[in-house]
Amino acid sequence: MLFRSWEQAPTATAGPGAGGGVTRWPDVARVTDHVGVEHLLVTRHALVRQVLADPDTFRPDNALDAVTPMPVAALRVLAAHRFRLPPTLANNGSVSHPEIRALVAEALHPSRVAAQRDWLATLVRQRVAELSATLDTGAPVDLHAGLCADLPLLVLARLVDLPDAPVTAVKEFARAALELFWAPLDADRQQALATEVGRFHRLLREFAATGDGLAAALRAAGHPPDVVVGALFFLLVAGQETTSQFLTLLLHRLTGEPAVLAGLRDGSVSAADVVEEGLRLEPPIVTWRRIAAVDTTLGGAVVRAGTSVVLWLARAGRDPAVVQSPDEFRPGQRGSRRHLAFGAGAHRCVGDQLARMEATTLVSEAAPLLTGVRVVRPPHCPDNLTFRMPDTFVVRR
Repeated sequence: MLFRSWEQAPTATAGPGAGGGVTRWPDVARVTDHVGVEHLLVTRHALVRQVLADPDTFRPDNALDAVTPMPVAALRVLAAHRFRLPPTLANNGSVSHPEIRALVAEALHPSRVAAQRDWLATLVRQRVAELSATLDTGAPVDLHAGLCADLPLLVLARLVDLPDAPVTAVKEFARAALELFWAPLDADRQQALATEVGRFHRLLREFAATGDGLAAALRAAGHPPDVVVGALFFLLVAGQETTSQFLTLLLHRLTGEPAVLAGLRDGSVSAADVVEEGLRLEPPIVTWRRIAAVDTTLGGAVVRAGTSVVLWLARAGRDPAVVQSPDEFRPGQRGSRRHLAFGAGAHRCVGDQLARMEATTLVSEAAPLLTGVRVVRPPHCPDNLTFRMPDTFVVRR
């Protein structure tokens, strides 16, 4: 576990890195991570939202900092690839953030997102038919690899005019980045991941200099190459990898919710409500970070300037002060849509409508596939401060 205090807490049933449920956590707690750094862990919905809505007191500067300090060897690898992540989106508390965000928001405008729905539905329908035919033979299928993993990337590529990079290469880069910056690692693993991330960063620089769509819009607005690369870097992670993880987690959850599946079949349960309840209970991003810019207080706790604040988004989604039945999957229940899976405030996820469209389309088209299946291998989520990162999800009839 990343946080030893969470391991030792007598009331904890699972830590945020595992995405599990936890009861009786204090609203604010001081915890120590795997390298001995102290953080302030915030669990209550109102306090998490308060921090996210106040970027002056709680700045986003540390959002992309590596949770395992990188050794010199890994830093040299990144430097050799001219790797930089200047403030662009998630880690940008400067005056440049609104304009960069606006350009990304235009690329992901709800009308442009909606225009992709029919194309995506057709693709999902084809894949569901193929997977169903395989299941009918008695063979198992991997719903992560065969259905969920690449769908968000394929949609994103259409929206922001990404180059025809191999899907496998982009997916490997995104997972490597999530592991490099947010997982507990040894030096050898860090160096290997730095090589992979640095190599892809070089390709992004080439696209940033000549690409169309969003890259061209950022260049036209006068943003330097490093900012264009940084925006694309973050978008390729947050704009597709987290959504593919959520799709896998949601399908897995639905295999254990036969009443919800029955409601989807007979129309008494809406796919949109299922997606919101899934975001509340199975968010792919379980924590996010801020750093205190000034001395302040939060939930009665003294917070000194420079303190790392870890916001437990997943736990906030189970706050009984917000949702009627915190641990039950009940689409449409009171408070279901008040989750913080997309954050809040000035840095709220700009791709929330895209993720919702993709998930709603998948649930609508794939729900029949889940009826009568048995889980052979549930998704495994490795230890990670922020991201769930499921790998495979194997089922059979």
